[in-house]
Amino acid sequence: MKAMALTEFGGPEVLSEHELDDPLVGPDRVLVETRAAGVNPVDWKIRRGYLRGLFPHHTPLVSGWDVAGVVRAVGPAVTDYRPGDEVVGYVREDHVQNGTYAELVAAPDRTLAHKPASVDFPEAAGLPLAGLTALQMLRAVGVGERDSVLVHAAAGGVGHLGVQIARALGASRVIGTASERNHEFLRELGAEPVTYGPGLPGRVAEIVGGDGRVDAALDMAGGTALTETPELLRDVSRHASVEDPQTVTAQGGHYVFVRPDSADLNWLARLVDRGDLRVEVQQTMPLSEAARAHELLEQGHVRGKLVLTVS
Repeated sequence: MKAMALTEFGGPEVLSEHELDDPLVGPDRVLVETRAAGVNPVDWKIRRGYLRGLFPHHTPLVSGWDVAGVVRAVGPAVTDYRPGDEVVGYVREDHVQNGTYAELVAAPDRTLAHKPASVDFPEAAGLPLAGLTALQMLRAVGVGERDSVLVHAAAGGVGHLGVQIARALGASRVIGTASERNHEFLRELGAEPVTYGPGLPGRVAEIVGGDGRVDAALDMAGGTALTETPELLRDVSRHASVEDPQTVTAQGGHYVFVRPDSADLNWLARLVDRGDLRVEVQQTMPLSEAARAHELLEQGHVRGKLVLTVS
């Protein structure tokens, strides 16, 4: 099979096309013919070697953790999928090697869900990691009916889904930080936009009124956004971050590192099919342009998701 892989860590140029053996189909594995693979910030961080202290890494290392495709074969212990099924998956394991930037992916069945029928493969491929991250963060801070929620980096991959999922969970209002060029986009998703950067607490207070605080917050930005978050909250325990675990836990909040969960992913797929969750795909590129996708994502300012397509 063809795959975009690396044999050393470094810049986007280390990611290149390789011919690799087709993956083995173990007892609880599902062999997926890839139609699209989502690109996430963690992909370029792995490529640069930033996660080597957290997971064993093996080369050649195929990048990517998000996949959407069609089942080709299943292992003998698999009961929920059969050849021909359309699936999506957040295919993360406890070591880093066999990613989703490939024509074939042998995914543990616990990492998959049935693809939402109402969207195409690229849109579906943008859902797993980002959607699960947003959902698990919202659950960590207990978002529910009548809550007000602040979402940092609300136009990004996780953020734009977090805005919508918060509303689906019953939040009465969602405030999202973004550059001014993305404010109308956030309004379309049901958020009240606010410009990020210095002076954010004052701008949020103007929007919220009253005590100037919100019930819960999600952070995908880190830095000043994270350090200022406690002063924006009525209860400092009700914030979660995917950045800087030491800081957020010291503040009394929650660090979230997304976990594969078929039930959660199926729930998100149903939300998509009901029309209550939209995956924004800024751009699709062929698999061979994975390095270019990494360059764009690493520069920041991507609205929603970048997705690689496999013919």
